[in-house]
Amino acid sequence: MPNRLASLLVVICLLAGCTTPPPTTTSNVRGDYSHTRKYLSWLVHREMAQNEITGISIALIDDQKVIWQQGFGYADLENKIAATPDTIYRAGSIAKVFTAAAAMQLADEGKLDIDQPLSAALPEFSIKTRFPNAGPVTPRNIMCHHSGLPSNFLQGLFVREPDRFESVVANIRDEYQAFPPNYVFSYSNLGMALLGAAIQKVSGSPFDAYMDRRFFQPLGMNQSSFAPRPIAKAYDRNKEIEVFSLRDMPAANLLSNVVDLSKFMKMQFAEGKSGEYQILSAASTHEMVRIQNKNFPMTFGQYVGLGWMMSGIDVPGGGAVASHGGSLPDSHSMMAILPEHKLGIVILSNSSSSHVAVSKIATEALRLMLEAKTGIRQDATPPARAAERVPTTEELRQFDGNFDTMVGLARISTKNGQIDVEAAGHQFRLVPHEDGLLTIKYRLFGMMAVRVGAFEDIHLSMANVDGRQIIVGRIGAESLIFGEKLKPTKIPERFWNNLGHYEIIGKIDGPTPDRLLLKEDNGLLVGEAHFPEVPDLLLRIAFHAVSDNEVVTAGLGTGRGDTLRLIGAGDEAMLGFSGIQLRKKQN
Repeated sequence: MPNRLASLLVVICLLAGCTTPPPTTTSNVRGDYSHTRKYLSWLVHREMAQNEITGISIALIDDQKVIWQQGFGYADLENKIAATPDTIYRAGSIAKVFTAAAAMQLADEGKLDIDQPLSAALPEFSIKTRFPNAGPVTPRNIMCHHSGLPSNFLQGLFVREPDRFESVVANIRDEYQAFPPNYVFSYSNLGMALLGAAIQKVSGSPFDAYMDRRFFQPLGMNQSSFAPRPIAKAYDRNKEIEVFSLRDMPAANLLSNVVDLSKFMKMQFAEGKSGEYQILSAASTHEMVRIQNKNFPMTFGQYVGLGWMMSGIDVPGGGAVASHGGSLPDSHSMMAILPEHKLGIVILSNSSSSHVAVSKIATEALRLMLEAKTGIRQDATPPARAAERVPTTEELRQFDGNFDTMVGLARISTKNGQIDVEAAGHQFRLVPHEDGLLTIKYRLFGMMAVRVGAFEDIHLSMANVDGRQIIVGRIGAESLIFGEKLKPTKIPERFWNNLGHYEIIGKIDGPTPDRLLLKEDNGLLVGEAHFPEVPDLLLRIAFHAVSDNEVVTAGLGTGRGDTLRLIGAGDEAMLGFSGIQLRKKQN
């Protein structure tokens, strides 16, 4: 018995060592990053265990020095190949920072004017518009995601065998802009693909070859490339999954490792210089991390530079934080810098379950590095949560109705004196607090409202802007449009007559919905899509009419404003959406 008790105590001590972070450093030596490395090692191990992440690599940069780089877990689980700093990952949308840098490089050389219409650099570009008095699409508003272009051109976007990305230039000529330029943040992979086509046109070189010759080679990024097809393995909960390609190479098809991406950050800190090469002008490196949309009408504190995001990560005392994540269905990454202090981190993973983890690790890394370099210490104690309260009559009035949200169409009912939400096939409750903000609770079995970790940091409020009732969401330090209250609109008669189930015409080389339905719901025209890969999620999107034959996805921001066309009628009815054709199923 005593031996068993001793063994048990040893196990408990070992487990405690895995769950308890290293003690706070007491070192006053500036530039001593030993505690930073120990804490982040503990944090990475904890996040990998909790989220079943297969492989992660990380690098920390202080100006021109790499102060730490390490791999954790496996690059190839089946063959027990460990992850290292040299492991190549899909860096995803970190690619957009490089594409923006290429545009700025051509601007430095006088070959591209980022404030002139995109068509000046890419004459083949054209797209329809319902905003005749709006300004043009320019390279600048593409780089800060305020171009008004659709977020994606879906036909052939996420497939096994992609076309060349520049094929979208011809394919979008019959599509419409989603919003007026410089109106609302609307993240656009399509926009970055078009910018890549402009870079290709102006430089006279294929985009991937240009990036290799003008960036990767002079920076010594010998393991990096823009490639149409990924070569890295990916995992979901430690099980290997199929990796699909994204057609829009300049938006997301960067393959790299933390060693190479460290060199790009060093160049940024050196005001565009790397060794004997001046990659970018100092002015361009500063402009890329300058907030571009501060005075736009629908900002809500969601700031963006050129290529870089300027909100989303908060490091008190650190000044502006420039970052970009790389979120693909199969993997996630993050590159973030404190330009004022010349500190940076890059973290790459090969797992679909790592999205929250890479952001958390990046934020903690910048916080600890700032403290080690400058002595600026931050209070790790989270602010006290404001007390819950009963909804006011005005809140019940404002929140009752149909809303477009980040998770699709939501029906909010306040008939029971509470703010109850039904969205994506699940039920939630919005709970007001004394500070005027609301938090989200999940309604377990549709009844009991309980806190869920993923919702803990989300705070909501209502704002009225430009005649729109908008739910503003605050996640940590970032504010963004979380939803919009939808006004009833008349459903065109032709759409009324062609409600029902639809199927995609032709074979889709990629994830495909198994159910598509066009229906009326609470006075709205609603589309529903169900994907077998995500069985618990029902995607519901509302539309509002712009003509007898066309409706657009309702709401503001990313993935909204896209046009759905009705072609034909009766048994011959078809729908066209973002290059995809759908045929009405026969009863």
